[in-house]
Amino acid sequence: MTKPQEVDAAQMRARYPEVFDRPASARLATPAMIVAAFAILTYGLVDLDFSPSRFFAGLSQLGWISLMMIPPDPGSSLPIYLKALGETLSIALLGTTLGALFALPVSLLAARNIVPSSILRFPVRRFLDSIRGVDTLIWALVWINVVGLGPFAGVLAIAVSDFGAFGKLFSEAFEGADQKQVEGIRASGGSALHEIRFGLLPQVLPVIAGQVLYFIESNTRSATIIGIVGAGGIGLQLAEQIRVLEWQKVSFLILMILVAVAAIDFISGKLRFAIIGRRAVA
Repeated sequence: MTKPQEVDAAQMRARYPEVFDRPASARLATPAMIVAAFAILTYGLVDLDFSPSRFFAGLSQLGWISLMMIPPDPGSSLPIYLKALGETLSIALLGTTLGALFALPVSLLAARNIVPSSILRFPVRRFLDSIRGVDTLIWALVWINVVGLGPFAGVLAIAVSDFGAFGKLFSEAFEGADQKQVEGIRASGGSALHEIRFGLLPQVLPVIAGQVLYFIESNTRSATIIGIVGAGGIGLQLAEQIRVLEWQKVSFLILMILVAVAAIDFISGKLRFAIIGRRAVA
């Protein structure tokens, strides 16, 4: 019973020597990576002054704050909060729309199947990367110093941040489009603009619309965060109530944000399915 097993093992060793006779460097690579990752994690915890005692002491403080948040109560400020929430939604909607509108023509220059020359395409891609590499919060701080406090700075921050992200996403959508329609328009004598207008845009517009709807939902949360630094909206009200320790109003504002995000997620999901269509589940 043992002899056939020995023969099979010998045959397997002869057929797959790279599996059975791996060099020492290959065998030690995985343990070395695990040890290095653990060492980096340990160093990071020590360098950042991580303290379990402080953490558990903070949990008791968090529990005390949570108790003070119950029940949520807006007091007499409900109209102000509703107006601030509408301002936040407007910042997200307008900023996302402006970012998408400006990114669409630029994304054409970053698509490989539209601009084959890497000399022309490379600077456009790097420009989009540099814009996308700066967080929305940083753009908000920049625009607050440029145009002053208020929702206008928030709109500009989201528009600029989304411009870089949309430029990359739209260009990838153009590159992933089916080229048969473009070739058909070219064969019938159409110009380059006809190829884009009638060959590429009809294919990618549903994808672009779905991405824009998703970013509107995501930017509702971003608009809340940048409002904390002075870009208007409900984030400004939230920061003010945290500063004065009005925890019942803080919990009410958080609930308003959660309800708004959930509603936008539901509506945008319905719109995405209406535009792209539901995919059949196998």
